[in-house]
Amino acid sequence: MFEHHSMGLLPWSAFRARLAAAAALGLGLILASLAGGMLGYRYIAGQTWPDSFLNAAMILSGMGPVGELKSTGAKIFAGLYALYSGLTLISVVGLVLAPVIHRFLHKFHLEPEKAAKGE
Repeated sequence: MFEHHSMGLLPWSAFRARLAAAAALGLGLILASLAGGMLGYRYIAGQTWPDSFLNAAMILSGMGPVGELKSTGAKIFAGLYALYSGLTLISVVGLVLAPVIHRFLHKFHLEPEKAAKGE
């Protein structure tokens, strides 16, 4: 996915395309996670669709649940979804920042004449 250290920097257009692809993949993962959380809150916790969206979005963003859960199954789902959401948030940030960090490190280690050609 990334260029070898012996290669020059990617042109800006290719870098922007790589960054857009990483952001699209991250957005897709967030949307799929939100949908899964909504389904869980709807069918396991028995909440309405707006409440399911609210709780899933709040957990996924790291803010915490809004409504009180009554059943044991709903509480177990909410706990597992919160653990999953925390790892997903960290993963998406890493996924989106990976091209930027790679470009920075690649540019930092290039010889001056190779760096000038990539820009």
